[in-house]
Amino acid sequence: MREIAAGLVAAAVLLTGCGPPPETTRTASPSATPTSATPSVAPTASATASPQALEAAYERVIAEVLPSIVQITTKVGLGSGIVFDTQGHIVTNAHVVGQATQMNVTIATGGAPRPAKLVKSFPAGDLAVIKVDRPDGLKPAQFGDSAKLRVGQIVLAMGNPLGLSGSVTNGIVSALGRTVTEPQNPGSPGATIAGAIQTSAAINPGNSGGALVDLSGHVIGIPTLAATDPDLGGGAAPGIGFAIPSNTATDIARQIVKDGKVTNSHRAALGIRGSTVIGSDGQPSGVGVASVERGGGAERAGIRAGDVIVSINGKETPTMAALAETITMLKTGDQAQVGLIRADGTKETVNVRLGQLQGD
Repeated sequence: MREIAAGLVAAAVLLTGCGPPPETTRTASPSATPTSATPSVAPTASATASPQALEAAYERVIAEVLPSIVQITTKVGLGSGIVFDTQGHIVTNAHVVGQATQMNVTIATGGAPRPAKLVKSFPAGDLAVIKVDRPDGLKPAQFGDSAKLRVGQIVLAMGNPLGLSGSVTNGIVSALGRTVTEPQNPGSPGATIAGAIQTSAAINPGNSGGALVDLSGHVIGIPTLAATDPDLGGGAAPGIGFAIPSNTATDIARQIVKDGKVTNSHRAALGIRGSTVIGSDGQPSGVGVASVERGGGAERAGIRAGDVIVSINGKETPTMAALAETITMLKTGDQAQVGLIRADGTKETVNVRLGQLQGD
């Protein structure tokens, strides 16, 4: 599998998707730069609580939330999901679902597997909604406001790591506003997640799509990626995981439930499909344009298949991951200065008005 380096961090850290299929375990580099200033740690009641009181809080939250967590099993792997509503909709990661349209769902607290089907997947944001055929007895989770999270806040990660149904780990919110990019796979540029929550709660394969929960029993994130250390041969980097904020997940899920697709991604798009170009020195040297979206910003600006994009607004984009992260920081309608190397070797900079990232 191709390893993708975003070229935006000094630390030797990679990411791996926390939901199998195991034969497609993925690695990617995160950006260490938050999208907003990291807030100072605010005092919490738990900081001064007795061990018994904290233990009781854990037990209460687990008893309340775990019945809303499910295991999702496809033909090629398994992951986790969160019951979204009483109609049987479940929100999870797109990489948990993969290419499957049919799957089985088992409630973390027990019971027989139930058939479910895909409603819609949004791979660019690594989110998907599936629907259980028999929703009776499903308990929707309560989703919190991820915009109110504080660094240092205690959180629990609930899911099915390594197939161990109904597992819970604990940690804190380590940082906010991270931008992390998953690797490219055949047919997929790799999801870029803006505003990701970094947590020290243990996240392992199978946790993907599960719940990151605060001590009020509210889901405030969806565990999606875990870090690995290339200096340890790709072994786990303890205490570094990333979750999609609940506000992002619920917004996308509501659109899918209501309209059957994502109608407003709230994200900018250049309007190309491409892949990382490796130079003669063996290093990534830009993004080769495979095709341009008809009527999109890139086409209107004269970008063509065969061009290589080397910068956005003066910032080098040696990889598809770096390009995606840079575009994620911009807004629909923004003007972007795109540096190109044309197929004939000439260099050029063009103005592109960014469109909206489509849900399909």
